[in-house]
Amino acid sequence: MEEFFFDLCILLVGSAILSCLAVALKQPIIMAYILCGILVGPWGLGWIKHAEFIEVISHLGITLLLFLAGLCLHPQRLIELFKKTSLVTLINCLLSFILAFSFSMIFRFSTVDSICIALALMFSSTILTIKLLPTTTLHQQRMGALCISVLILQDLLAIGVLAFIRCLDTPQGVVFSFLFLLLKLTVFIGVLVLTEHFILRKVMAYVDRIQEVIFILGLAWCLGIATVSHHLGLFYETGAFFAGVILARHKISLFISESLKPLRDFFLVLFFFSLGAKIDIFVMKDVFMPAILLATLFVLAKPWVFEKAFVMVGESKPFSKEIGLRLGQLSEFSLLIALLAFETGQITNRASQMIQLVTIFTFIASSYLVIFRYHTPIGTTEKLTKT
Repeated sequence: MEEFFFDLCILLVGSAILSCLAVALKQPIIMAYILCGILVGPWGLGWIKHAEFIEVISHLGITLLLFLAGLCLHPQRLIELFKKTSLVTLINCLLSFILAFSFSMIFRFSTVDSICIALALMFSSTILTIKLLPTTTLHQQRMGALCISVLILQDLLAIGVLAFIRCLDTPQGVVFSFLFLLLKLTVFIGVLVLTEHFILRKVMAYVDRIQEVIFILGLAWCLGIATVSHHLGLFYETGAFFAGVILARHKISLFISESLKPLRDFFLVLFFFSLGAKIDIFVMKDVFMPAILLATLFVLAKPWVFEKAFVMVGESKPFSKEIGLRLGQLSEFSLLIALLAFETGQITNRASQMIQLVTIFTFIASSYLVIFRYHTPIGTTEKLTKT
């Protein structure tokens, strides 16, 4: 306990100091968290002794983020948005897959490694996009809705990829295991709808005058459903997202969303720190240059593909260009896919390192591109700062 408390103290003090420095130097605050992980993590000064535990805790940030994303999307509104963004999402995923697969084959990864790398690198980051997206203007509210719609579709595809990888080692066979997982998801969502309508809604109506109880109920619903989802083999993130979407039908959802944001932001600091703590240049030197090249290609290609796709479905060019840049990085799900595929023996350590490095590099590059060009809650100038 004492050692973990010391680790957390070092992490927060270091992040606070570097955040202040980032503000003074007009740099993205997210970079301060990643740099702190590099400096004091296991591969830097080594002051943090339990980086793995901090990484596990940081995934609570992802779970809360997807829960909050779901809270903002009434199921009917979500279906309307999906109709517009499904084609855009599929085009981007397909072209990203082709780019990553071709690049991996050129750099002599095996066919299986290349396929897994390509599957992992199809998606954009829910965490980074929402973190840098203000919601105080009609322009940004519309952009936020479209961004979240794309991200949710991609997250569902990413969860499908994770489920597929997990099913590869099952004795029942890939097809049977995957179809059974889809059946469990369908039943799971149906049970959630009934539970929210007949139980949770009545409980919230009874205690809605006491804000503290509503806050605890919302948090318990999120983490409780996420835990059930995990035990069903559907992942924490899946349960949290659908728990949010189903609760979005209730009028209290906006209050719960606002109440949980500070808690989410705390865990996201841990998430970005853990990204930096993973970077071991000496171990990853074999894939360092290919990772930089592929990350550069993605940072250039993904925004352009999104821009053209959104123009194709009727959005204006300036709007499409901005939304393309905001979605122009890789995803935290890329990291989860890399780790799961390596742990189950589907890919080599070299391929796993490649996925992780490319993802982290695009996080860094995309942060700079967005923060120095568009409004964000953590803008580098007063003019660009908007919550």
